[in-house]
Amino acid sequence: MGEVIAEVQVNPIEVVSISARAAQEIRKIKVDNNIPEEHALRLGVKGGGCSGMSYVLAFDEAPKERDTIYQIEGLTVFIDPKSQFYLSGTMLDFSGGLNGKGFVFNNPNATRTCGCGNSFGV
Repeated sequence: MGEVIAEVQVNPIEVVSISARAAQEIRKIKVDNNIPEEHALRLGVKGGGCSGMSYVLAFDEAPKERDTIYQIEGLTVFIDPKSQFYLSGTMLDFSGGLNGKGFVFNNPNATRTCGCGNSFGV
């Protein structure tokens, strides 16, 4: 029998939320880039950027050890334990406005952000 590599949860209280507009854009990116349907969205943070931490958006075929798996807006989402701490309460949105097109992280834990919107500090 294989070993369990990730904790699977469909949590009523999600660490993050994803707007319908962002979910639609994520699905479009998968189709446009021939990313298999079964690949999940990875949300995370890593050290670096002008404010100390940067957001991570990627697609993964399988969860990593200790990931929690969420179902949000019809998407499978992988989040590692460290990132869950920093992303708690965050809303991922997508903006197509005059100031530029792209994903926007509305993170209530961020005490400072940079002008690019991809970096934050706590």
